Amino acid sequence: MNKIITSVVENIRTFTDVTTVFFIGGALSHRDTAYPVIGMSTNKSLFLKAAFPRAPLNNGIGRYVCQLQRVTLKFCKNNGSSRGMRDFLENDLLNFANENPGVVVYVKPRRHKTPVIVAEYLNGDRFWHSCRNYSREELLKWMEHIRTQAGDMTNVRLRKMWHTSFPSIQGPWTPWTFKNPEHIFAQYPNKEFGQAVQYKPTATEELKRLFKEQQEAKAVQNLTSS
Repeated sequence: MNKIITSVVENIRTFTDVTTVFFIGGALSHRDTAYPVIGMSTNKSLFLKAAFPRAPLNNGIGRYVCQLQRVTLKFCKNNGSSRGMRDFLENDLLNFANENPGVVVYVKPRRHKTPVIVAEYLNGDRFWHSCRNYSREELLKWMEHIRTQAGDMTNVRLRKMWHTSFPSIQGPWTPWTFKNPEHIFAQYPNKEFGQAVQYKPTATEELKRLFKEQQEAKAVQNLTSS
């Protein structure tokens, strides 16, 4: 019987990525039926769209444009699961609409349905979220979260937690960038490295000095000629 169980598990492993297999019931006999409960190690993230966290068209560097286009609040007038949604509509909806004039807000009552928030963004993304048994405070947080998003990021696999449009060839900046390597191994306090840095005059400063000398020479020449 152990050979049969081993062959069943091996056959399952050939078709699925199995982490753990449990058999419901006690010891197996020739009359018992095995019901394997498979603990799957999901690879769902491999099928998601890969992207970086980034702002569309460098939004916020100059003028900020809210990416939320419209939001639909669906609720039931009598169901208890919509109580938090009804409190939000009665107390906070007008303030949200006044603070965000570029966002179109729709209120859609539905009989005996779960409260839902449906958000639509300028890039075409559509975000759906169930608000069953949510309180008024939780809905305020979710509305702020939806308002500040640039799209539906729940179906995106982030390749990194940062992104730059112009990556550096030399790597990230450190306090020792463009420094003499001797500074790293020196013992401090160091008399040589502790001296004030003497910078050479720039080209602009050199031109100003030459121009000043010419003006002074002309002034002296005018005085002697007169």
